Amino acid sequence: MGLRIRRVSYFYTTLRDRPGEAYRLLAEFAAGDVSLHAFGAMPIGPDRSQLQIFPERVEKLAAVAERAGLILDGPHPAILVQGDDQLGALVEVHERLYSVKINVYASTGVTDGEGQFGYLIYVAPNDIDTAIAALERMK
Repeated sequence: MGLRIRRVSYFYTTLRDRPGEAYRLLAEFAAGDVSLHAFGAMPIGPDRSQLQIFPERVEKLAAVAERAGLILDGPHPAILVQGDDQLGALVEVHERLYSVKINVYASTGVTDGEGQFGYLIYVAPNDIDTAIAALERMK
């Protein structure tokens, strides 16, 4: 299984949930040359959403956030696993983490429909090095 395993940083922020908020924010990122590994949003109440932002370059995101008056919480560590999509690919990832007693407390995955997948894994910050080392042995 050809895997690429990377430590990534993410930030989160909470915004009022209304039409156009993600568009406004993503347009500011694009104008500020902020490239993203990933972006997510989830409701956290009737009128609030939490955004998870995974920038390729933390300093670019920080500069745009400051100009926009956006309050970010982070950086926090996560793991980005990318590879060939095959039946059981995530089973192998979780099996490897389980074998070194790492708890995955959240994750998000997607395939591109062309044979590749991406998987964001959230583990406790003090487990990140052990988790990456275990996943690196899968290559």
